[in-house]
Amino acid sequence: MGCIMSCPRLHYEWLRVAHGLNMSDVKNFAVIYLVDITEVPDFNKMYELYDPCTVMFFFRNKHITIDLGTGNNNKINWAMENKQEMIDIIETVYRGARKGRGLVVSPKDYSTKYRY
Repeated sequence: MGCIMSCPRLHYEWLRVAHGLNMSDVKNFAVIYLVDITEVPDFNKMYELYDPCTVMFFFRNKHITIDLGTGNNNKINWAMENKQEMIDIIETVYRGARKGRGLVVSPKDYSTKYRY
């Protein structure tokens, strides 16, 4: 499974997402690619890549969506505060994608994360 993190530049948000998450933590089920969307703009419009940092999941060249409770199942566009939460999401996506699911449900509901 490929986990693509797209960033227009090395941004503070990206540093918070990546803090402590090493490839060795997910090497058994995922490969993480960092893509600069200003240098590779081909999918910006298709996947609505305009946020400071976006995480998307692909398995065998297919986009895997994830229900996080936020309404946007295509991507994660906020910084994860906890390394283990990100590992759990990546592992959940991997297990669902291996079973042929195009949509997987997150182990945690993020619908109330940014309630004002």
